[in-house]
Amino acid sequence: MNDQLTLLFAMAETAGILAPIAFIFFHIIRQFLFIPVPLVCITGGVLFGSFFGSVFSIAGLMISSILFYFLITKMPRTHEKLSLLRKRWFGEYRNLTVGQVAVLRLIPFIHYHLLNFCLMERNKGFDQYLKNSWITNLPLAVFYTVFGEFISRFTPSMIILILLSLSVLVFVLREKVTVIKWKEFFKAAYKNVRGCRTFFL
Repeated sequence: MNDQLTLLFAMAETAGILAPIAFIFFHIIRQFLFIPVPLVCITGGVLFGSFFGSVFSIAGLMISSILFYFLITKMPRTHEKLSLLRKRWFGEYRNLTVGQVAVLRLIPFIHYHLLNFCLMERNKGFDQYLKNSWITNLPLAVFYTVFGEFISRFTPSMIILILLSLSVLVFVLREKVTVIKWKEFFKAAYKNVRGCRTFFL
């Protein structure tokens, strides 16, 4: 990972006026290099400063989210994998709110495209997905770009405290209503009735 970040620094220094384009492009390909989003945002702050680093990171994240929206339907195996992952982590009938996704994006080890998938599941239309992607990407880009320098100096206890605070926020911002489709509800009820009949027989 250090080699990849060194490459990013070298690209930015030699690209000159094309450095922002190279940085945005790096945001798009960073998932193939297994580099966490916060690390790229922090690098943007070092290279371009807080304001321009945030702007370029938001641009890169938005392009990445848009590409995900159009490509995920063409990758059924990845779609199924993300669907199973969402059910395992967040529950089969629980939809994350936009506020929850925004907070979860700030937690470094949460899969970025899993949260994009959750936004897709919640909002089938592209316009709403685009709007919610913007809302949830903005805090991520600004937070890690502006405060990246200070975050790197935090003690382990401070990092744990921040992660616990974010977890509490996710719980507070949860959706208070769980929606279950009729077909799935009666399917589960039918299985329970059959199980009871088998037990008594």
